[in-house]
Amino acid sequence: MELIVAVSIGALTAAGIYLMLRLRVFPVIMGLTLLSYATNVFVFASGRLAVGAPPVLMDGVEIYSDPLPQALVLTAIVISFGMTAVLVLVALGATVEGGSDKVNAPRKEAEK
Repeated sequence: MELIVAVSIGALTAAGIYLMLRLRVFPVIMGLTLLSYATNVFVFASGRLAVGAPPVLMDGVEIYSDPLPQALVLTAIVISFGMTAVLVLVALGATVEGGSDKVNAPRKEAEK
């Protein structure tokens, strides 16, 4: 189970970095989203990967899942959703104003 989670974190990170290196705005936003997913899975996995274990300490139970990383990931999901929405709106505004969705494209006024 740990190997599957580690490989998925690595794949999400690699895909996120690849997309962030693109010259278009929307793949960069998708890359940031994938990186936030990878970070969320990493933080979630740091609270122990125990299937069917209770999230709190109980008498007679030796293996438990730590609830703090779960709460942090839940908060991070909400924050990353809001961040992604703001980035999409900023990218749409820059695309409409600049006429292109390239990251390093010159503005229309500079071309004239």
